[in-house]
Amino acid sequence: MADCGNCPSKGECDSKESCEIKNNPYSDVKRVIGVMSGKGGVGKSTISVLIAKELKKRGFKVGIMDADITGPSIPRLMGIKNGRVEQSELGLIPPQADGIPVMSLNLLLGDERQPVIWRGPIIAGTVKQFWEEVFWGDLDYLVIDLPPGTGDVALTVMQSIPMSGMVIVTLPQDMVSMIVAKAVNMVKTMKIPLIGVVENMSYLVCPDCGKKIALFSGKSGDFEKEIGVRMLGTLPMVPAIADFSDEGICPQDEQTNQTIAEITSKVIDAVRKEK
Repeated sequence: MADCGNCPSKGECDSKESCEIKNNPYSDVKRVIGVMSGKGGVGKSTISVLIAKELKKRGFKVGIMDADITGPSIPRLMGIKNGRVEQSELGLIPPQADGIPVMSLNLLLGDERQPVIWRGPIIAGTVKQFWEEVFWGDLDYLVIDLPPGTGDVALTVMQSIPMSGMVIVTLPQDMVSMIVAKAVNMVKTMKIPLIGVVENMSYLVCPDCGKKIALFSGKSGDFEKEIGVRMLGTLPMVPAIADFSDEGICPQDEQTNQTIAEITSKVIDAVRKEK
Protein backbone atom coordinates (compact mmCIF):
# COMPACT_ATOMS: atom_id res chain seq x y z
CA MET A 1 0.00 0.00 0.00
CA ALA A 2 1.52 3.32 -1.02
CA ASP A 3 1.84 6.34 1.22
CA CYS A 4 -1.48 8.17 1.04
CA GLY A 5 -0.13 11.43 2.35
CA ASN A 6 -2.24 11.16 5.49
CA CYS A 7 -0.07 8.65 7.29
CA PRO A 8 1.96 9.79 10.31
CA SER A 9 5.21 8.52 8.86
CA LYS A 10 6.77 8.37 5.43
CA GLY A 11 6.66 5.18 3.39
CA GLU A 12 4.00 2.49 3.20
CA CYS A 13 0.85 2.53 5.31
CA ASP A 14 0.71 0.16 8.26
CA SER A 15 -2.86 -0.90 7.50
CA LYS A 16 -5.21 -0.76 4.55
CA GLU A 17 -7.91 0.77 6.76
CA SER A 18 -5.90 4.01 6.97
CA CYS A 19 -6.22 4.53 3.22
CA GLU A 20 -8.99 2.37 1.79
CA ILE A 21 -12.67 3.25 1.89
CA LYS A 22 -15.20 0.58 2.72
CA ASN A 23 -16.97 -1.30 -0.02
CA ASN A 24 -20.76 -1.56 0.01
CA PRO A 25 -21.31 -4.31 2.63
CA TYR A 26 -23.84 -6.02 0.35
CA SER A 27 -21.39 -6.25 -2.54
CA ASP A 28 -18.71 -8.89 -3.04
CA VAL A 29 -16.20 -7.73 -5.65
CA LYS A 30 -13.37 -10.25 -5.91
CA ARG A 31 -11.01 -8.51 -8.36
CA VAL A 32 -10.73 -4.93 -9.60
CA ILE A 33 -9.04 -4.15 -12.92
CA GLY A 34 -8.21 -0.53 -13.75
CA VAL A 35 -7.77 0.73 -17.32
CA MET A 36 -5.96 4.04 -17.73
CA SER A 37 -3.91 6.11 -20.14
CA GLY A 38 -1.62 9.09 -19.97
CA LYS A 39 -3.83 11.11 -22.32
CA GLY A 40 -7.25 11.08 -23.90
CA GLY A 41 -8.29 9.84 -27.30
CA VAL A 42 -6.40 6.54 -27.26
CA GLY A 43 -9.44 4.27 -26.97
CA LYS A 44 -9.18 3.54 -23.25
CA SER A 45 -12.95 3.29 -22.69
CA THR A 46 -13.36 1.07 -25.74
CA ILE A 47 -10.69 -1.32 -24.45
CA SER A 48 -12.35 -1.32 -21.00
CA VAL A 49 -15.66 -2.43 -22.48
CA LEU A 50 -14.13 -4.99 -24.83
CA ILE A 51 -12.24 -6.63 -21.95
CA ALA A 52 -15.38 -6.62 -19.78
CA LYS A 53 -17.45 -8.19 -22.53
CA GLU A 54 -14.82 -10.87 -23.15
CA LEU A 55 -14.75 -11.68 -19.43
CA LYS A 56 -18.55 -11.96 -19.46
CA LYS A 57 -18.42 -14.21 -22.51
CA ARG A 58 -16.18 -16.57 -20.54
CA GLY A 59 -18.77 -16.91 -17.81
CA PHE A 60 -17.43 -14.43 -15.26
CA LYS A 61 -19.67 -12.01 -13.38
CA VAL A 62 -18.50 -8.56 -14.48
CA GLY A 63 -19.31 -4.92 -13.77
CA ILE A 64 -17.99 -1.64 -15.19
CA MET A 65 -17.40 1.56 -13.23
CA ASP A 66 -17.07 4.67 -15.38
CA ALA A 67 -14.66 6.75 -13.31
CA ASP A 68 -14.11 9.23 -16.15
CA ILE A 69 -16.53 11.64 -14.47
CA THR A 70 -16.12 14.64 -16.78
CA GLY A 71 -16.02 12.58 -19.99
CA PRO A 72 -18.18 9.50 -19.38
CA SER A 73 -18.68 7.30 -22.44
CA ILE A 74 -19.25 3.80 -21.04
CA PRO A 75 -23.09 3.89 -21.24
CA ARG A 76 -22.92 4.70 -24.95
CA LEU A 77 -20.34 1.98 -25.56
CA MET A 78 -22.56 -0.50 -23.69
CA GLY A 79 -25.60 0.54 -25.69
CA ILE A 80 -27.41 2.01 -22.66
CA LYS A 81 -29.51 4.95 -23.84
CA ASN A 82 -32.35 5.24 -21.33
CA GLY A 83 -30.94 3.36 -18.34
CA ARG A 84 -31.34 4.92 -14.94
CA VAL A 85 -29.84 4.19 -11.54
CA GLU A 86 -32.39 3.06 -8.94
CA GLN A 87 -32.39 3.49 -5.18
CA SER A 88 -32.79 0.52 -2.83
CA GLU A 89 -31.99 -0.48 0.73
CA LEU A 90 -28.95 -2.30 -0.67
CA GLY A 91 -27.59 0.84 -2.30
CA LEU A 92 -27.69 2.34 -5.77
CA ILE A 93 -28.73 -0.26 -8.35
CA PRO A 94 -26.97 0.34 -11.69
CA PRO A 95 -28.64 -0.59 -14.97
CA GLN A 96 -27.33 -3.59 -16.88
CA ALA A 97 -26.40 -4.25 -20.49
CA ASP A 98 -25.76 -7.81 -21.63
CA GLY A 99 -25.82 -8.84 -17.97
CA ILE A 100 -23.10 -6.33 -17.04
CA PRO A 101 -24.00 -3.70 -14.41
CA VAL A 102 -22.75 -0.24 -15.40
CA MET A 103 -22.30 2.80 -13.15
CA SER A 104 -21.63 6.17 -14.76
CA LEU A 105 -22.38 9.78 -13.97
CA ASN A 106 -24.16 10.02 -17.31
CA LEU A 107 -26.80 7.70 -15.88
CA LEU A 108 -27.51 10.26 -13.15
CA LEU A 109 -27.84 13.24 -15.49
CA GLY A 110 -31.07 14.32 -17.14
CA ASP A 111 -29.18 15.07 -20.35
CA GLU A 112 -25.98 13.21 -21.29
CA ARG A 113 -24.77 16.36 -23.06
CA GLN A 114 -24.81 18.32 -19.79
CA PRO A 115 -21.24 19.24 -18.77
CA VAL A 116 -19.85 18.31 -15.37
CA ILE A 117 -18.20 21.50 -14.12
CA TRP A 118 -16.77 20.28 -10.84
CA ARG A 119 -13.48 20.69 -9.05
CA GLY A 120 -11.15 17.76 -8.41
CA PRO A 121 -12.18 16.87 -4.83
CA ILE A 122 -15.86 16.62 -5.78
CA ILE A 123 -15.04 14.43 -8.77
CA ALA A 124 -12.85 12.17 -6.64
CA GLY A 125 -15.62 12.00 -4.03
CA THR A 126 -18.08 10.83 -6.70
CA VAL A 127 -15.80 7.94 -7.60
CA LYS A 128 -15.66 6.96 -3.92
CA GLN A 129 -19.46 6.93 -3.88
CA PHE A 130 -19.48 4.60 -6.88
CA TRP A 131 -17.50 2.14 -4.75
CA GLU A 132 -19.17 2.72 -1.38
CA GLU A 133 -22.81 3.23 -2.30
CA VAL A 134 -23.42 1.17 -5.44
CA PHE A 135 -24.76 -2.34 -5.02
CA TRP A 136 -22.55 -4.35 -7.38
CA GLY A 137 -23.69 -7.72 -6.08
CA ASP A 138 -21.32 -10.67 -6.46
CA LEU A 139 -18.70 -9.90 -9.10
CA ASP A 140 -15.67 -11.84 -10.24
CA TYR A 141 -14.31 -8.70 -11.91
CA LEU A 142 -15.03 -4.99 -11.71
CA VAL A 143 -13.45 -3.04 -14.58
CA ILE A 144 -12.80 0.63 -13.77
CA ASP A 145 -12.43 3.01 -16.70
CA LEU A 146 -10.19 5.80 -15.37
CA PRO A 147 -9.95 9.31 -16.81
CA PRO A 148 -6.84 10.29 -18.78
CA GLY A 149 -3.79 11.46 -16.86
CA THR A 150 -2.47 11.06 -13.34
CA GLY A 151 -4.74 13.43 -11.44
CA ASP A 152 -7.16 13.27 -8.51
CA VAL A 153 -9.37 10.43 -9.70
CA ALA A 154 -6.51 8.09 -10.57
CA LEU A 155 -4.91 8.83 -7.20
CA THR A 156 -8.21 8.28 -5.36
CA VAL A 157 -8.84 4.96 -7.08
CA MET A 158 -5.33 3.66 -6.42
CA GLN A 159 -5.36 4.75 -2.78
CA SER A 160 -8.94 3.89 -1.89
CA ILE A 161 -9.99 0.82 -3.88
CA PRO A 162 -8.20 -2.54 -3.58
CA MET A 163 -6.84 -2.79 -7.11
CA SER A 164 -5.90 -6.19 -8.49
CA GLY A 165 -4.06 -4.77 -11.48
CA MET A 166 -3.80 -1.96 -14.01
CA VAL A 167 -3.89 -2.00 -17.82
CA ILE A 168 -2.41 0.96 -19.71
CA VAL A 169 -3.71 1.93 -23.18
CA THR A 170 -1.53 3.81 -25.63
CA LEU A 171 -0.82 4.63 -29.29
CA PRO A 172 2.40 3.96 -31.23
CA GLN A 173 3.39 7.62 -31.13
CA ASP A 174 6.52 8.96 -29.44
CA MET A 175 4.73 11.84 -27.70
CA VAL A 176 2.00 9.54 -26.41
CA SER A 177 4.58 6.98 -25.26
CA MET A 178 6.30 9.63 -23.16
CA ILE A 179 3.01 10.60 -21.52
CA VAL A 180 2.04 6.96 -21.00
CA ALA A 181 5.36 6.42 -19.21
CA LYS A 182 4.11 8.90 -16.60
CA ALA A 183 1.02 6.76 -16.01
CA VAL A 184 3.15 3.63 -15.79
CA ASN A 185 5.46 5.25 -13.26
CA MET A 186 2.47 6.43 -11.22
CA VAL A 187 1.15 2.86 -11.05
CA LYS A 188 4.56 1.63 -9.94
CA THR A 189 4.88 4.40 -7.35
CA MET A 190 1.48 3.52 -5.91
CA LYS A 191 2.54 -0.14 -5.82
CA ILE A 192 -0.40 -1.32 -7.94
CA PRO A 193 0.28 -4.50 -9.94
CA LEU A 194 0.98 -3.43 -13.52
CA ILE A 195 -0.54 -5.95 -15.91
CA GLY A 196 0.74 -4.45 -19.16
CA VAL A 197 0.13 -2.14 -22.11
CA VAL A 198 -2.41 -2.38 -24.91
CA GLU A 199 -1.40 -0.52 -28.05
CA ASN A 200 -4.45 0.73 -29.94
CA MET A 201 -4.66 2.05 -33.52
CA SER A 202 -1.34 0.40 -34.29
CA TYR A 203 -1.89 0.05 -38.01
CA LEU A 204 -4.32 -0.08 -40.91
CA VAL A 205 -4.76 -3.18 -43.06
CA CYS A 206 -4.89 -2.52 -46.79
CA PRO A 207 -8.19 -4.00 -48.03
CA ASP A 208 -6.60 -4.93 -51.38
CA CYS A 209 -3.26 -6.50 -50.48
CA GLY A 210 -3.57 -7.12 -46.74
CA LYS A 211 -0.41 -5.15 -45.95
CA LYS A 212 -0.17 -3.49 -42.53
CA ILE A 213 0.24 0.27 -42.79
CA ALA A 214 1.59 2.17 -39.76
CA LEU A 215 -0.50 5.22 -38.86
CA PHE A 216 2.01 6.90 -36.57
CA SER A 217 5.74 7.44 -36.72
CA GLY A 218 6.47 6.09 -33.25
CA LYS A 219 8.05 2.70 -32.71
CA SER A 220 5.75 -0.11 -31.65
CA GLY A 221 6.38 -2.66 -28.91
CA ASP A 222 9.36 -1.03 -27.10
CA PHE A 223 7.61 -0.64 -23.73
CA GLU A 224 9.15 -3.65 -22.05
CA LYS A 225 12.64 -2.51 -22.96
CA GLU A 226 12.10 1.18 -22.26
CA ILE A 227 9.90 1.26 -19.16
CA GLY A 228 9.76 -2.33 -17.99
CA VAL A 229 6.16 -3.20 -18.84
CA ARG A 230 5.05 -5.93 -21.20
CA MET A 231 2.93 -5.52 -24.31
CA LEU A 232 -0.42 -7.31 -23.94
CA GLY A 233 -1.45 -6.86 -27.56
CA THR A 234 -1.80 -4.48 -30.49
CA LEU A 235 -5.08 -3.53 -32.13
CA PRO A 236 -5.50 -2.13 -35.64
CA MET A 237 -7.72 0.76 -36.65
CA VAL A 238 -10.60 -1.06 -38.30
CA PRO A 239 -14.23 -0.13 -39.02
CA ALA A 240 -15.34 -2.84 -36.58
CA ILE A 241 -13.86 -0.93 -33.62
CA ALA A 242 -14.98 2.46 -34.95
CA ASP A 243 -18.56 1.19 -35.29
CA PHE A 244 -18.39 -0.19 -31.78
CA SER A 245 -17.24 3.16 -30.40
CA ASP A 246 -19.97 5.05 -32.27
CA GLU A 247 -22.88 2.64 -31.98
CA GLY A 248 -22.09 0.15 -29.21
CA ILE A 249 -22.02 -2.72 -31.71
CA CYS A 250 -19.52 -5.44 -30.79
CA PRO A 251 -16.73 -5.84 -33.37
CA GLN A 252 -17.33 -8.57 -35.91
CA ASP A 253 -13.71 -8.50 -37.06
CA GLU A 254 -12.15 -11.92 -36.36
CA GLN A 255 -8.61 -10.59 -35.82
CA THR A 256 -9.82 -7.93 -33.38
CA ASN A 257 -11.83 -10.44 -31.36
CA GLN A 258 -8.89 -12.83 -31.27
CA THR A 259 -6.55 -10.09 -30.03
CA ILE A 260 -9.03 -9.00 -27.33
CA ALA A 261 -9.34 -12.64 -26.25
CA GLU A 262 -5.54 -12.94 -25.96
CA ILE A 263 -5.31 -9.66 -24.01
CA THR A 264 -8.06 -10.78 -21.65
CA SER A 265 -6.35 -14.13 -21.06
CA LYS A 266 -3.17 -12.30 -20.04
CA VAL A 267 -5.18 -10.05 -17.71
CA ILE A 268 -6.80 -13.08 -16.05
CA ASP A 269 -3.47 -14.87 -15.64
CA ALA A 270 -1.77 -11.78 -14.19
CA VAL A 271 -4.52 -11.17 -11.66
CA ARG A 272 -4.59 -14.80 -10.58
CA LYS A 273 -0.88 -14.66 -9.86
CA GLU A 274 -1.39 -11.62 -7.67
CA LYS A 275 -4.05 -13.31 -5.56
